[in-house]
Amino acid sequence: MRKFDIRKLKIRQVSVDELSDRMLLLNLYLTQLLTLIIGVVWLFFQGRSPIDLLSWPGNADFALWGAGLAACVLLADLAISGWIPDEASEDGGVNERIFRTRPIWHIALISLVVSLCEEILFRGAVQHAIGAYWTSIAFAAIHVRYLRHWIPTGLVFSISYGLGWIQIQTGTIWAPIAAHFLIDLAMGLIIRYRREKE
Repeated sequence: MRKFDIRKLKIRQVSVDELSDRMLLLNLYLTQLLTLIIGVVWLFFQGRSPIDLLSWPGNADFALWGAGLAACVLLADLAISGWIPDEASEDGGVNERIFRTRPIWHIALISLVVSLCEEILFRGAVQHAIGAYWTSIAFAAIHVRYLRHWIPTGLVFSISYGLGWIQIQTGTIWAPIAAHFLIDLAMGLIIRYRREKE
């Protein structure tokens, strides 16, 4: 039996075009699972319960806050996309590959999984530890595909700060989860139907 030699292990950067659809989705879901695990572990280290964090609020005000932020983000994105060139907001084709051929139910599922996992980590655990500003810097940094251009990086930071702000205002993580879900769902549907028309 041959021994495994870690020195012979080679790592290379892979572009999104080199990934099959299955590998792209597997990567997406595995990174979200890792995000969720880190968030839950961090909550336990803080002495906080994920169940308490996700307790349902007494009223539906959080949904209005979430929908309001999502509407503001979509309007801002629409306004900005009218005056910046496409290459200034390029993400390497990741969003295009993820959403362009997905059925609506799958776009909604991806949006739900991403919003829950990322908000549990960032608004649930990280923001509790370091505040909304530094959490937004970390949130922008993990969206590495946008870092090549300052406009999308600034937008991701601003969206994250808005998500943190509405959590503070409502006192529940469900407001940023709702906003994040609606933003991702709308962007996914825009990508899907824009490509269908072309």
